[in-house]
Amino acid sequence: MRLLSCALICLAGFGAAKDASPAARVKTANGMVEGVVLDSGVRAFRAIPFAQPPVGALRWKAPQPPKDWTGVRAAAEFSPSCMQRAVFGDMEFRGNGTSEDCLYLNVWTPAKSASEKLPVLVYFFGGGLMAGDGSEGRYDGESMASKGIVSVTINYRLTAFGFMVHPELSAEAPYHASGNYGFLDQNAALKWVQANIAAFGGDPRRVTIAGESAGSRSVSVQVLSPLSRGLFAGAIMESGSVVGAANPPTLAEGEKQGEQFMKLAGAASLRELRAMSAEQVLAVTAKPESGRFGPIADNYLLPDGDLVAYMDAGKQAHVPLLQGTNSEEQSYRTVLGNNPPTPEGLAAGIRKLFPDNSDGVIAAYPAKTTDEVLDAAMTLASERAMAYGVWRFGESHRKSSGKPVYRYLYMRPRPKFLGAANQTPGTAGGIVTNAGAAAPPPARGAVHSAEIEYALGNLSQNKHYAWDAGDQKLSQTMENYFANFIKTGNPNGAGLPKWPAYSEQDGLQVMYLNVNSHAGPETARPRMILFDGMYRKK
Repeated sequence: MRLLSCALICLAGFGAAKDASPAARVKTANGMVEGVVLDSGVRAFRAIPFAQPPVGALRWKAPQPPKDWTGVRAAAEFSPSCMQRAVFGDMEFRGNGTSEDCLYLNVWTPAKSASEKLPVLVYFFGGGLMAGDGSEGRYDGESMASKGIVSVTINYRLTAFGFMVHPELSAEAPYHASGNYGFLDQNAALKWVQANIAAFGGDPRRVTIAGESAGSRSVSVQVLSPLSRGLFAGAIMESGSVVGAANPPTLAEGEKQGEQFMKLAGAASLRELRAMSAEQVLAVTAKPESGRFGPIADNYLLPDGDLVAYMDAGKQAHVPLLQGTNSEEQSYRTVLGNNPPTPEGLAAGIRKLFPDNSDGVIAAYPAKTTDEVLDAAMTLASERAMAYGVWRFGESHRKSSGKPVYRYLYMRPRPKFLGAANQTPGTAGGIVTNAGAAAPPPARGAVHSAEIEYALGNLSQNKHYAWDAGDQKLSQTMENYFANFIKTGNPNGAGLPKWPAYSEQDGLQVMYLNVNSHAGPETARPRMILFDGMYRKK
């Protein structure tokens, strides 16, 4: 990605730009920002604050509105990432380091004026609520912007900084709850978009939220949350849902984890924990005893109780939904373990995972040959871990929202990996260097997160794979589907295979996304109903 003029990027920190270009300036509610003009004509604005830095007394508090500034704020460089450990060794950020001061967003706009009222995409990054950043190349907004969409990526607080719950925090909050700060950051960013995106040529009434993995879980949270009503008009969920086999922990359960975390940190009070450096707090998250932080049913941002019943009653946001998962969300090894790839080995793995329902699950995933066993184990691992929750969310949504749901299964394996002999492809699309380690077996399907570069038109951002004509064709198809949905709430358009809504009248079809994409009946539906029977009776 090259810039039109060096003069546009000769910026110092967050001060005024040299040789300022009015074409790259926009006045926000808090002050003037100056970005850069890309070769495509798209204007990019990076590191715009949507909240005050959550530091000091604001650590573990809901995000506060950003303060105004005078003069012109440079918006050419990405902000630091939010505090995180390198749990995914292959994430490739374009900002400078990590910091608690990280609540910034990035805007790519093709609009030449504030009067164009273009549709808007707000994308939440993935990374298990532990890692990730809006600067990652796979989320870059230039390609979508070139299709007439104002594209936004945001940062949100992660791990303990974004999701710690504690009785002292609940007591001091005016809403009498704690945790979910990362989701509240997303909510604050959506409010910023409502207040400011028109200045970038966007239409605040035509905002679609999207995300993959933890980003998709985030989308599901925002659809469920009463705090985000009216802040978006459509939703895209890629491989993640907060609705699934179990409901999120309660506030009381989260507070127990927070008390344990405070003890591990050696702090006697919230005041002492806030006095610790961000690096000291982050170090505590590396201890296995600290646990993993995530959504909490705080009955403020996220309702407590049965989320399926909540959705079945139609209490979520009523917006069009596009959702799906990949064919290899998890490896067959998750099911087989050390068992041989035989029908007997598969059955043994299933009995270990489903001791109370093994006969039904074995019957639902039949296999005789080695390849059939490996495919069945891969499919079961993927559907158990990811597909069921996404399906369950969509199933309730289509029945109660009155809005269409479009479902997909993404099937394209990544092409040849271009890394060195001691490198392996990572989950996030980058490289993991394993000195002397044996390479994992080739993927049998489309691994978790593999679709992102295709959907957002960003194959060129990832130099680690030998993309071929088939990959380019699929990316063009998938990006057009996404762009159409963002514009109209319907993925269909000229030159694309017809994508029926997931409804009885259309035969409950899904789009099978591959080089030659096509719609067809959802073969996984009987297995989803099987899982539903197991999980819903608990």
